[in-house]
Amino acid sequence: MPQSLAQLWIHIIFSTKARYPFFQDPLLRDEVFAYLSEVCRRVDCPSALTGGHRDHVHILCRQSKNLSTSQLVGELKRQSSKWIKAKGGMLSKFYWQGGYGAFSVGPSQLGPIKDYIRKQEEHHKQVDFKTEFRRFLDRYQVAYDERYVWD
Repeated sequence: MPQSLAQLWIHIIFSTKARYPFFQDPLLRDEVFAYLSEVCRRVDCPSALTGGHRDHVHILCRQSKNLSTSQLVGELKRQSSKWIKAKGGMLSKFYWQGGYGAFSVGPSQLGPIKDYIRKQEEHHKQVDFKTEFRRFLDRYQVAYDERYVWD
């Protein structure tokens, strides 16, 4: 086959360092999500939806065939961290956590995942980030050691 074709969707989740709630301000949160979506677009991994809550993000994007997941997340964190810190004040102390979660998404699950991301504010009235992330790890049958999941 002379052409390489791919349609891979991934749901990426990562939090702020120690889950500090840097994004309490909804306007800032929206700016950060928009910026992360722009980074995705620039690296040929267009975001279908980027959202999250006060201390973490969810990105549903199409994976480029030319970029590994770790390269994508590295770019997202590097570029957004620099941009966030440049805003000054308390944000000058901003850091993302060291790790991330990335989960494959089939075409039939795009709608439900988008709905899930849209409802983060409501969802986190009942569930904290750690519980949410553990549920994803369990749902996707990812083996993990609790000692090394959090920073």
